Amino acid sequence: MENHTLIKTFQSLVGTKNVLTRIKETEYYRSGFRSGKGEALAVVFPTTLLEQWNVIKSCVESNCIIIMQAAKTGLTEGSAPSGSDYDREVVIINITKMKQIHLLDGGKQAVCMPGTSLHSLEKELKKVKRAPHSVIGSSSIGATVVGGIANNSGGALVKRGPAYTELSLFAQVDKEGELHLVNHLGIDGLGETPEEVLTNIQNGNIKLENIQHDVGMASDREYEARVRDVDSDIPSRFNADARRLYEASGCAGKLGIFAVRVDSYPVTEKEQVFYIGTDDAEKLTQLRRDILSKFDNLPEMGEYMHRDIFNLSEKYGKDVFLSINYLGTESLPKFFALKAKVENFLGRIPYVSKYLPDTILYYVSKLFPQHLPKRMLDFRNKYQHHLILKMSDVGIEEAKAYLEKNWGEDSGGSYFACTADEGKKALLHRFAAAGAAIRYETIHRNEVEEIVALDIALRRNDREWVEELPEEITKNMVTSLYYGHFMCHVFHQDYIFKKGTDTKKMKKLMLELLEQKGAKYPAEHNVGHLYEAENTLQEFYHKLDPTNTFNPGIGKMSKYKRNCSCCH
Repeated sequence: MENHTLIKTFQSLVGTKNVLTRIKETEYYRSGFRSGKGEALAVVFPTTLLEQWNVIKSCVESNCIIIMQAAKTGLTEGSAPSGSDYDREVVIINITKMKQIHLLDGGKQAVCMPGTSLHSLEKELKKVKRAPHSVIGSSSIGATVVGGIANNSGGALVKRGPAYTELSLFAQVDKEGELHLVNHLGIDGLGETPEEVLTNIQNGNIKLENIQHDVGMASDREYEARVRDVDSDIPSRFNADARRLYEASGCAGKLGIFAVRVDSYPVTEKEQVFYIGTDDAEKLTQLRRDILSKFDNLPEMGEYMHRDIFNLSEKYGKDVFLSINYLGTESLPKFFALKAKVENFLGRIPYVSKYLPDTILYYVSKLFPQHLPKRMLDFRNKYQHHLILKMSDVGIEEAKAYLEKNWGEDSGGSYFACTADEGKKALLHRFAAAGAAIRYETIHRNEVEEIVALDIALRRNDREWVEELPEEITKNMVTSLYYGHFMCHVFHQDYIFKKGTDTKKMKKLMLELLEQKGAKYPAEHNVGHLYEAENTLQEFYHKLDPTNTFNPGIGKMSKYKRNCSCCH
C-alpha cells in the first residue's frame, strides 16, 4: 500500500485529527523524553481498543514498523524511533487516549487500558482504600501502567518488586507474519472475535463469575522472599531477569498491548519516616542486611542519597520539590508534557534556546527561601551517607527498637524520627534528585558534556556498594552522584564530565567495571536504544516478535525485518 493510501486508511479508522503526518506536528512524538529522535511516516491516536487493533492490522498488512507509544516518559529512548536507518516505514501508535479502568473484586485487582496512567489508577484505588504498584516517581510525570509493565519498571517500594503481570490482552505477529489477538486476561465471556473481545473489555462488560483466579500472577508476589535473600549473588531485580519476562511483562513494545490485569495493595494505617546518617558505609550495609533478613516487617521504602546528590538536588531540584510540595502531583503530568512540547517548539526557533523553560524555573526557584528542614540540613553537614527509611504499622516499633539499640550516641551514625512534614520533604527531596543532574547539565552545558546516567542492580550479597573508580575515569569527571533504592540494591548513578570528554568511552569503561562486579544493568529503565540487550532478553524479544515488526532496534539489535523460517 502506498504511503498516502495508508495515511488515508488511518484517517478513515481514527479520524483526520487523530493522524499526524507533518514533521513539525510529529516531532514531539518522534523524540525521547531525555534524548533520541527518529523518523516516522505518521503518529496515530486511536480512541478505542478496536481502532487500535485496526490500525495495527493496517500496519502489518502494509509491512510497516510499529512503535507502540504511551506517555513517552522512558529514559532510554525506547518509546520513540531512533534514527532513519529502518528498512520499512515507521508508524507510531500513541495509546494515551484510552484510559478506562475496571476494578475487580472490590479493587483488589484492576484491568487497565493502555493509556491508563499510574496517577489515575492511584486516584481510582484511593476510593476503595487500595494503592497501585508505584505511588511517586514516574507516576508523577504521567507514566502509564502498561508502560511500567512493558519495561519491568522498578520503583521505590521495597515489598513490591518490578511491575509485573501474567494476565494481559495483546496483539502479536507470528513467524508467518500473521496478526493474532491473544487473550490471557483470565476473563471468560468476552466474545470470540477481536471486535467482540476488545469492545467488551473496553466497556467493562465483565461478569463476576467469568473472572478466573489462580491462572497467573498479577504482581511479583515472590519478590519479598527474593529481596530478603541477602546472601544471593544475583541482583534482586533487573530488566533482563528471565524470571520476570512473560508476554506483556518486559516486552518493551514488542507486542501491541490492549489491557493488563494488575494487583493492588492495602493502604497502610500508619507510617513513620526515619532519617539516618553516617560516614560509615559498612554500618549502612549491616542495617540493610539486618532489616531484610531479621525484621518481621519489611520497610515501605529505603531510599539512599549521598551528600553530593543531596547538595545538587537542594539547588537544582528545588523547583520540582516546590511544585509537588505546594501544588501536589495532580497537575505534574500535564506540566511535564507541556514543558516537553514547549522545548520542542523553541528548538525550531533560531537563536532561542530550547532550554529556556529549565533556565527560567531554575532562577525563579532561587527566589524562594530554604525549603529543606533544619534537621536534614544538619545531617547533610555532618554525614556523607543518608538513608530515608519509611516503615508502616507494626513495623514502626520494630525499626524504632533496632535504631535505638544500634544507632544511638557513639555508634558511628545517628537518626531521627521525622515529623509528618519532615518525612514528606525528605522523600520529595529524594524524588527531585532524579532530575537535578539533568538540570545541572542544562545550566552548565557550556562547561560539561552530556551526563552519563546508569541505573544498576548490585548483587544482593555485595558489601562493596560504594564505588571506587580508576583515575582514567575520575580525571575527566566534574562529579559523580549516587542515589537509589537501597534495600533492593538498585542504584542510580549519574556522572558529569568535563567538556570535551569522550563520554561513550567513559560509559564503556564503567560498564566493564560493573560486569566485573557481577552487577546487572539496566536495573529498571530497560535497554531502549542505549543499552545492548543480554542474550536472555534478545531471545525473549525474538520469541515475542519473530518478524521484528514491533519496535525494532531496541537493545542495539537489528532494525531489519527477519525472514522467520529460521527463527525459533
